Amino acid sequence: MKTLKDLPHLSLICLFTDIDGTLTTDGRVGPQAYAALWKLHEAGIAVVPVTGRPAGWCEMIARTWPVHGVIGENGAFYFRYHNSQMKRHFFIDEKTRTENQKKLKLIELEVLKEVPGCAIASDQFSRLFDLAIDFSEDVPALSEAAIDKIVSIFKKHGATAKVSNIHVNGWFGHYDKLTACKEYCQSEFQILFESNSSKFAFVGDSPNDEPMFAAFKYSFAVANIKTFEGRLKHLPTFVSSLSEGEGFAEIISAISLGVS
Repeated sequence: MKTLKDLPHLSLICLFTDIDGTLTTDGRVGPQAYAALWKLHEAGIAVVPVTGRPAGWCEMIARTWPVHGVIGENGAFYFRYHNSQMKRHFFIDEKTRTENQKKLKLIELEVLKEVPGCAIASDQFSRLFDLAIDFSEDVPALSEAAIDKIVSIFKKHGATAKVSNIHVNGWFGHYDKLTACKEYCQSEFQILFESNSSKFAFVGDSPNDEPMFAAFKYSFAVANIKTFEGRLKHLPTFVSSLSEGEGFAEIISAISLGVS
């Protein structure tokens, strides 16, 4: 991973960014990170949060934050609020979603039985597509072995499972953060990501961001990524010296120096 001092001149259309542990500090979006979002907005660079957080949160974010849109539940959908209208794009139809929820309920029961100390994420009631298991947000932090056990249960049932800094998110369906970002680029910017990857950047902090780190030419992480360094095959290109929201603000300041 390179330091931000090695960052070349950039000419970005859009910055995709994780939220928890990237924009937030101790679970909250602080003034530095939020000001950085406005800085990008005022510079004409679109911002699209890409998060494991639920549909209910994403509705609010799309409406009230200075963002172009928001991708939620690890790529299950994106929302865009534009010209006083909300566009909701889902990657799975309602019938399939209902069937998947029944299968996720079985996984939920097994995880709670087999992994002491974990809990269903407090925001689960706002979710449409996935199951989020809390291992450090509202419960005492679990061991890596316990986290791996949660992941193994999801995978045993044929589900995809991704680890964030607070949750294990699991779902059925062939999508992730990266597939949703590519769809967003094509649908909302009319640009093929593969042909114009240098026009886009991503900021993240945890293993569920790994597909993004691998695909984006300009991938960034805040310093707390180092907690997960041993779990990652694909590291970000650049890393901040500061952690969480302060690291995000540091990255945006570095990017802005090279914005055309």
